[in-house]
Amino acid sequence: MNSSPLITPIYTDSYPKEFQQLLREKTENFAGRKFVFSAISDFLNTQSRGYFTIVGTPGCGKSSILAQYVRAHPRSIYYNAAVEGKNRAEDFLASVCTQLIDKYLAANGETSEILKLKSQLQNLESDDGSWFLSLLLQQISDKLDSRQKLIIVIDSVDAIARTSQPPSSNLFYLPRYLGDRTYFILARRPFLREKSGLLIETPSQTLDLRDYPAQNREDALDYIQQYLSTAPDLTQPEFCQQLATVSENNFMYLSQMLPAINENSHPDANLGESSLVSELPPGLAAYYQNHWLRMRGDALSAIELSVLNVLIKSPTGLSVSAISNIIDEDEYEVEKTLDNWIEFLNKQEIGGEICYSLYHNSFRQWLGKQSILES
Repeated sequence: MNSSPLITPIYTDSYPKEFQQLLREKTENFAGRKFVFSAISDFLNTQSRGYFTIVGTPGCGKSSILAQYVRAHPRSIYYNAAVEGKNRAEDFLASVCTQLIDKYLAANGETSEILKLKSQLQNLESDDGSWFLSLLLQQISDKLDSRQKLIIVIDSVDAIARTSQPPSSNLFYLPRYLGDRTYFILARRPFLREKSGLLIETPSQTLDLRDYPAQNREDALDYIQQYLSTAPDLTQPEFCQQLATVSENNFMYLSQMLPAINENSHPDANLGESSLVSELPPGLAAYYQNHWLRMRGDALSAIELSVLNVLIKSPTGLSVSAISNIIDEDEYEVEKTLDNWIEFLNKQEIGGEICYSLYHNSFRQWLGKQSILES
C-alpha cells in the first residue's frame, strides 16, 4: 500500500454513505500538505504498528488532510466523529467493524462466517464492542502479508460524546495494543495531555500543525492561488501574500472567504479584513457560532466571562498571571478556565512565559460583536 497521496479520481462508494459527500467536499481544491503526508509515510515505514495523531486548531485543515489520504488509499477504513449523530462509541464501533468485515474479511471468508460476524455485531452492547473490534483487527492482521497495512483513519476524535462510554475506557474503545501492520491515523484539536482519553502501549507519534508555520504559509498560498486561478485580477502576488497573512493560514477561513472575495471584492494595496467583504460569509459565522456554543456550555461563570472579555480585547497573547492581574482573580481559576477552552486558543511562549490568545483574529472579532458580555 502506498503511503503518500496520489492525485486520483475521488471514489467514495466504498465508504459509508454518511461520509461520502464530506470526503468529496473536503478534497475539493486541495493543495499542499506534503510535509504531513511525508511524516505519515515515515511513521508507517519505520514502525510495525501504532497510532499517528494530527493535532491542530479549528480550521487548519486536519479534516481535508485525512480526506485526501483516504482518497488516495481506498482500502483504508474511515470514520468522522464530527458528522451529526456519529459522535457516540456504539456508532463508531458499528461503522468501523462493518467496514473491516466488508473490506478485509468478506472477500476471502466463508459466507456463513461473515454472516455470523455481522450477526454478532448487531447484537453487541457498546461496551462489548471493544473486544469485538480488537478481535477483527487481530484476524485481519494475521492475514496480511508483509507488504500490506491495515489503516484506520478517524477524524475529529475530540468530538466524541464521552458520556456514551465509561470514563476509564479509551476514546471509542480504541485498542490499547495493536497487531503487526495495524495503524490508526487520528486528527483532533489541541488537548491537555492528561485529558487525551487514550491509554496505549504501542508506538505513537503526534504531529502538531502549529509547529510548521512556514509550511502552513506555503500551503495557504498554494490554496489561494489555485482557487483564484480563474480570476486573473485577484492573483497578484501582493494580494495573495496579504490574504495569506489575514487568513493566518487557516483553511476554513479561506474556504469561506475566497468565494465571497471572488464575487464581491477586488485586490487592495492595503488589504485588511474590513476590505475583504462587508460581512462574514454565513458559513464562517455559523462555524464561529458552534465554537461559541462549545465554549459557553450551559452558562459562563463570572470568572469565565471576565477571562473571555480579556481574550476578546487582546489580539496578542497574555500569560495567566497577566490575565489574573487584569481581572483580579486567582491564577488557578484563570488557568482552569483556559484549560477548558484549550481547543480554541493559541498557546505560545512569549518572553519566557506561556501566553494565550484566541486561535484566530477573525473569531476574536466575531466574538467581540456578539452580545455575550452584557452581564
